[in-house]
Amino acid sequence: MTETPSHRKATADAYDAVSVLYAEVTRDALDAQPLDRAVLAAFAELARTNEGGPVAELGCGPGRVTAHLRDLGLDVFGVDLSPVMVDLARETYPDLRFEVGSMDALSLADGSLNGIVSWYSVIHTPPQDVPSYFDEFCRVLTPGGHLLLGFFESGDDPVTEFDHKVVTAYRWPIDDLAKMAAEAGFAEVGRMLREPREGERFRQGRLLMRRGS
Repeated sequence: MTETPSHRKATADAYDAVSVLYAEVTRDALDAQPLDRAVLAAFAELARTNEGGPVAELGCGPGRVTAHLRDLGLDVFGVDLSPVMVDLARETYPDLRFEVGSMDALSLADGSLNGIVSWYSVIHTPPQDVPSYFDEFCRVLTPGGHLLLGFFESGDDPVTEFDHKVVTAYRWPIDDLAKMAAEAGFAEVGRMLREPREGERFRQGRLLMRRGS
């Protein structure tokens, strides 16, 4: 059996330990974030117009964004590294499908997804490993499928490690992530930077991309 990389195990263990509190704190987060809802709605509209398979939220946590995408009319399921988070998601949204898995080694066929949402889920990945995640996203997306990435943005600073409340995370310059995605085969559709709201420390980045043919 291949050993789970240490950063993946640390992330899964950390989220297992705080899963119930995390679910409570984030349950209504989208209610106060109209710009985030707008970006998710734009992704959903694009996904509905492209023929293909279902949409996956990768790094779904307790499933709130997966459920929101379902409410936007998408055939969607969630994948997360944390077994406890997946159990919580299944309990909270019994009508939706949730699986334990890693975003860089998905048990999915090539081109089987119509869209991917990675909402603050690559933030815990060491920078040198992020390209392999984009490669995997490209592999499982159908040509023309869309990827929506949410992350903490670092402005003019290079990729920067910070003390995330759960486990070590990284802030990224939006241009660096866009370039990395392009090298994996994605074309940028649009981007958004949102200033931090009350209780947030950093500017928030969103990248909407489309897989090439």
